Amino acid sequence: MRTLSMITSVAGCLLLSACQNSQTSMNPFLNPYSTPFEVPPFDKISNADYIPAIEAGIKQQSAEIAAIAKIKKPTFENVIEAYDKSGAILNKVLPVFQGINSANTTAEIQEIDTRITPLLSDHSDNIYLNAGLFAGIKALYQQKEVLSLNDEQLKLLEETYKDFVRNGADLSPANQEQLRKLNQEISMLQLKFRQNLLAENNAFQLTITDEKQLSGLSEAQCTTAAAAAKTAGKEGWLFTLHNPSIMPFLQFADSRDLRKQMLEGYLNRGNNNNASDNKEVVAQLVSKRLEKAKLLGFINYADYALSNRMAQNSANVYRLLHQIWEPAIKKAREEAAEMQQFIRKSGSNFDLEAWDWRYYSEKVMKSKYDLNEEAMRPYFKLENVRDGIFYVCNQLYGITFSELTNLPKYHDEAVTFECKDADGSHLGVLYMDFFPRAGKRGGAWCGTYRSQTYENGKRIAPVTTIVCNFTRPAGDAPALLSPDEVETFFHEFGHALHNLFKQVHYHGTSGVPRDFVELPSQIMEHWAFEPEVLKQYAKHYQTGEIISDALVQKMQKSSKFGQGFATVEYLAASVLDMDYHILTNIDGLDVLKFEKESLDKLGLISQIPPRYRSTYFNHTMGGGYTAGYYSYIWAEVLDSDAFQAYVEAGNIFDKVIANAFRKEILEKGGIYDAMQMYFNFRGAEPQIDALLENRGLK
Repeated sequence: MRTLSMITSVAGCLLLSACQNSQTSMNPFLNPYSTPFEVPPFDKISNADYIPAIEAGIKQQSAEIAAIAKIKKPTFENVIEAYDKSGAILNKVLPVFQGINSANTTAEIQEIDTRITPLLSDHSDNIYLNAGLFAGIKALYQQKEVLSLNDEQLKLLEETYKDFVRNGADLSPANQEQLRKLNQEISMLQLKFRQNLLAENNAFQLTITDEKQLSGLSEAQCTTAAAAAKTAGKEGWLFTLHNPSIMPFLQFADSRDLRKQMLEGYLNRGNNNNASDNKEVVAQLVSKRLEKAKLLGFINYADYALSNRMAQNSANVYRLLHQIWEPAIKKAREEAAEMQQFIRKSGSNFDLEAWDWRYYSEKVMKSKYDLNEEAMRPYFKLENVRDGIFYVCNQLYGITFSELTNLPKYHDEAVTFECKDADGSHLGVLYMDFFPRAGKRGGAWCGTYRSQTYENGKRIAPVTTIVCNFTRPAGDAPALLSPDEVETFFHEFGHALHNLFKQVHYHGTSGVPRDFVELPSQIMEHWAFEPEVLKQYAKHYQTGEIISDALVQKMQKSSKFGQGFATVEYLAASVLDMDYHILTNIDGLDVLKFEKESLDKLGLISQIPPRYRSTYFNHTMGGGYTAGYYSYIWAEVLDSDAFQAYVEAGNIFDKVIANAFRKEILEKGGIYDAMQMYFNFRGAEPQIDALLENRGLK
C-alpha cells in the first residue's frame, strides 16, 4: 500500500507539472507577443493568466536580484544596469493588470488585486531590503565621481541609491521588519479605499419618473439619462455620480431639491456608514503613513514624500498655495455676491448654497456674455476635438496619427492609433477610451502598457493609453463634449506626448518628480481654445459650420469667468491633503472633524466644498498624489510661464520653441533635475505672474 501510495503521488505530481507547463506555454505574458507593434494581446489574456504570470515574474526577478547581490566586484553594468533591466515579466503583466483594473474592472479582477497586493508589497521589500544588493549599489554610489559615467548613467546611479535609502535599506533589521509590516498595511488600506470608492460611485442613482422634474435639462441630457435608465432596467431617467451625468445636472436642472440630493450624494461618497465607508480607512492610512515616515527618520509624511520633489518641503508648498489663495478667495466671494444678487433679482429669497453654485454660475455667465455650455457643445464633437489635437501636435512637432483597426483591445470602445515622427519613423502606439461605465474609475488619466526604453541599442517604442469619462453620444447625435471635457482631452494628450517622445535608456531615468509631471499635460491645455486652433476643429456637428468669430470672442471674454470657484475648490483640496500629512500625532483622529477644522482655518466659504473630500480623495488616499495634490498648481506655474515663450515669440506654433520644449522637457525623462530641465528650456526659472493672469487673479 505504501508503494502504491508513492506511485500515485508521483503520478499526481507529474500530471500537475504537465498541467502547469501547459498553462505556462499558453500564458500570453510568459511568451513573446506576436501582435502588431508587440502590443499586449488583450484578446488572448484571461483573468486566469494574471496570478501565474505575476508569480512567475516575482520568481524571475527574485533570482535576478539574488545573482546581483552575490557579485563581489560591483560595476555599473553588473549591478545598476542589471537591476534596472530586471523583472521583465512583471514589466509586462503589471501595466496591463493595473490598466484593466482601472478602466474595465470586475469583481474577479478586484479579488485578484486583493490577492496580489500583499505579494507585490512583500516582493518590493525583498528587493529594497536585500543587504547584498544595497551593498553593491552603495559601493558604486560612494565612488560615483571616478566611474566615468555619462549624465544618464550618473542620474540612474544616484536615483537608485536614494530610492533604496528612502525604502529602508539603511535601517536596522528590526526596523526593516517593522517597515515591511507597514508597507503591507498601507498597500492594503489604499486598495480598500479605491475599491470602496468605486462601489460608492456606482451605488448612488437618482431616478426621475416625472418629466416635469427634468426642467432646465437639455434634450441631449435627457436622452442620455433615458438610455441609462433603460440599460439599468428602470423606467424614466437615470442620473449618476459619474461626471458627465452629475455636473450637467447641477449646472442646468431647475429643481433645487434634486440638485441638493445629487450634490449630497456626491459629497458623501465613502461617508455613508456602510460597508464601503472610508472614514476609518483614512484614519488608519494617515496613521500608518506617519509611522512609516518616522521610522525612516522624517518628522511627518509630507517631509518624506516631498524630499524627492521640486517643492522639497511643506513650507514651500504652503507658501505657493497661500500666495494664490488670497486673490482666489476674494474672487470667489465676488462671484458668490454676484450670484446672490442674481437670485434676488429673479424674485427668489433664499441664500446661495453649494448645490446652487454651478446652476447660477451658468445663469450669470449667460446674462453677462450671452454664452452657455450647451451653445458650445455642438462645436465640440469628440472626433473633431481629437483631430484638432492631432493638428496641434503636427503643427508643433510634425508628428502624425493614423488609426489602427487590427490591434487587440481590452474593450470594444477603445480606439487605437499609431504615432509617427516627422520623418515617418514609428514613435509609439496610443489607445484611447472615452466613456464612463460601471467598471471604470472616475476622472481621466494617461497610463502606459509599455514604457519607452532601449534594448541592445534599439529603441523600444511605448504603448500608452488615455482613459476618460466623457459625455456619451445621445440619441442620433455623436459624443459632444463640454468645454471642460475638451480641456481634459488636451491635458491627457499632453501626458501621452510625454510618453511618446521620451528618449531614455533606463527604466530608472524615465520618471519625473510628481510636481513636474503635470507640466507636459497642462501646457497642452493652452492651445485648446486659441482662436487659430478652434478654427481647425470647432465645427458644428450637423452643418459643418466653423465656429463663428462672435462665439470665439464670447469664449475669450468669458475665459476667466468662474476662476474664483475653480481655484478655491482646488486649493482647498490641496491644503486638506497637506494638512493630513504634516501631522505628527494621529491619536484619536476624527476624519470629519479634522476636515472641517482644516477648511475652516483656511477660510473656505460654505458654498464651495473642496474638489475632493477626505472619503473620496483618491489622489491622496488611493496613492499616487499623497502629499502631492498641490502638484497641479505647482506645475501650472511652470506651464503658464512656459507658454509665455510662444506668446513672446508671437506664434503659438513656433517650431524653434516647440523643438526646444521637446528636446529639453519631453524627451529627457528624469535624466536631469526638473528645475534644470526647465531652465534649459526657458533660460530662467518660472514666475507666478502668468498663472495669476491666466486665472484672472492678478
